Amino acid sequence: MVAWHDGGVQRILLRVALNAAALAVAAWIFAGITVGEPGADTSERVLTLILVAAVFGVVNAIITPIVKLLSLPFIILTLGLFLLVVNALMLLLTSEIAQGLALDFRVDGFWTAVGGGLVISLLGMALNGLLDYD
Repeated sequence: MVAWHDGGVQRILLRVALNAAALAVAAWIFAGITVGEPGADTSERVLTLILVAAVFGVVNAIITPIVKLLSLPFIILTLGLFLLVVNALMLLLTSEIAQGLALDFRVDGFWTAVGGGLVISLLGMALNGLLDYD
């Protein structure tokens, strides 16, 4: 385990790096999630992933709690399965925001977003489990 007792900046950078890694894995698994233009070199794709991960972090910090609160009855009714839909919508929103910021990150289709959101959530839980945020 890694203990992060230092300032919040390191936590934010670590969270962005973890999100970038999870997004990269999701893009590797699903053909409908693309990062960078065809033929882009690795450094361009890594920079795009880092910037998209930052956008994804902001979406998860600001918009996701509001959407979860508003959809709480559906989450309870479906015993939490509606959270897959919320995660998919947040990934699609991140894709739209990234394209608006001229970042080449695309998620094609709702079901691809569901799969990508599931992969990102599972990886995020696993990676965060390795860290100690005391």
